[in-house]
Amino acid sequence: MTEETLGMTSHRPYLLRALYEWIADNDMTPHLLVDATRQGVRVPSHAVSEGKIVLNIAQRAVSRLEMGNDLIEFSARFGGVSQAVSVPVSAVLAIYSRETGQGMALPDDSAMAGSGNDAGAADAPGDEPQGAPSPALSAVPSERDPGDDGDGDDDGPPAGPRRTGHLRVVK
Repeated sequence: MTEETLGMTSHRPYLLRALYEWIADNDMTPHLLVDATRQGVRVPSHAVSEGKIVLNIAQRAVSRLEMGNDLIEFSARFGGVSQAVSVPVSAVLAIYSRETGQGMALPDDSAMAGSGNDAGAADAPGDEPQGAPSPALSAVPSERDPGDDGDGDDDGPPAGPRRTGHLRVVK
């Protein structure tokens, strides 16, 4: 990695704002799943279940919504009583549409260098172990080929789709 990439800010607030806008533009109800045990989370304790809380952040449900790079703040009613809510961006686990469930679960980036968003991080950015494992990618099993005879002969890994190029040169 270069020095510029190590100093980049977290992508979480940008994803949250973009997904919020996408969900709202499609006339759906955006919800946040928040880890209420994180430092800096200020939500009504009676609404917390198993250390998590789901917050409806639709424009019609909240007032004064501010989605900053470090903090999401708004006022909402809980049991008919208006309360101030404050959630660090690092405590947001997911944003999704209530109606469809579409959205995104956000990975925990509290251990990433340069994130600077997790108040509970004990290590300085330069103190990370050098041999920290990076996320592993794995292949997703594909459906059987329509031309597969189904004889069950699986001696090796499944062959990829047999496709030819679909682009052609036009002069």
